[in-house]
Amino acid sequence: MFLAIKRDYYEVLGVNKNATPEEIKQAYRKLAVQCHPDRVPPEKKKEAEEKFKEVSEAYAVLSDPEKRVQYDRFGHAGIDQRYTYEDIFRGVDFGSIFEDLGFGTSIFGDVFSDFFGFGGRRKRGPQRGADLEYALTLTLEEASTGAEKNIDLYHTETCSLCRGTGAKPGTGKRSCPECKGRGQVSSAFGGFFTFSQTCPRCYGAGEITETPCPQCQGRGKVKKSSKISVKIPPGVDTGSAIRVRGKGEAGEMGGPPGDLYIVTRIEKHPILTREGSDLYCEVPISFPVACLGGEVIVPTLDGKVKLKIPPATPANKIFRLSGKGMPSLHSRARGDEYVRVTIQVPTKLSEKQKELLREFAYLSGENI
Repeated sequence: MFLAIKRDYYEVLGVNKNATPEEIKQAYRKLAVQCHPDRVPPEKKKEAEEKFKEVSEAYAVLSDPEKRVQYDRFGHAGIDQRYTYEDIFRGVDFGSIFEDLGFGTSIFGDVFSDFFGFGGRRKRGPQRGADLEYALTLTLEEASTGAEKNIDLYHTETCSLCRGTGAKPGTGKRSCPECKGRGQVSSAFGGFFTFSQTCPRCYGAGEITETPCPQCQGRGKVKKSSKISVKIPPGVDTGSAIRVRGKGEAGEMGGPPGDLYIVTRIEKHPILTREGSDLYCEVPISFPVACLGGEVIVPTLDGKVKLKIPPATPANKIFRLSGKGMPSLHSRARGDEYVRVTIQVPTKLSEKQKELLREFAYLSGENI
């Protein structure tokens, strides 16, 4: 299974990486109004919701100076490893962006809880945790043979004290008096949007905790650093994703954890170039070897091998080493290595060598 890689946040908002906070705010405002689910036909509502989530997540990160620095340095992995999905949106002032449309700050902020899955009816029962993405850099040799890597992961785990309930052991919960257990309240503003909003008292759970768990402060999960051993199969390429089940973010209300996706990036090799399962390299040969034939040493991922050069080999001729390429990620097949030979011209010649070359040119009918 492969992860659908997130788009670049700057690309999502249509701004460059040097955009000012005001430019980011205006870009988000325009896109959010365009793709809000209440402004599209019913058949396009699902698509609009996904787009609305995407632009809002991008704004939540890029509008926060600390999160923006983290994203600029480490990309999505830097955000996903440091923040839960809730944390990305926590403290973001969405409401002020739409004040002139008739929305109050707290009212508009509550709407996001419904859309992003950490509020509203979705929190009434256990929910699966979010997936995580981790960028892992490998050498070409490691990609060829496979590798076992230890990675440090910073993610949430279900609180061991309250087991995800958020309540102090021995205490319970009661129905929320604000929403009467529904988890949502309805409001209409400005004639522009009509929302069913997360209850501001219970944050959509429909219940309130009498005494929060002292270990997780009522969240039901805690941030924790873990060291995980991951086996990378032979044949991975840049962009390959390996799923590690159950190592993502902790679930909500004691729900199962999400998965971890290891997304690989292959370092540039000093000699070999990769295209799919095949490898390419250049090897210089001398003029006498090109004319008379001989042998040349060729580097491969399995070690150095001898390649026979037939007489009268022209420059840039390509030879194929069968089965010396990369293994396939999905089968036992292996690619080939292609070797392009170049003629190496000596930069310094002795008088004897010059004399012999003049004689060779004379016999060839050339006037030097």
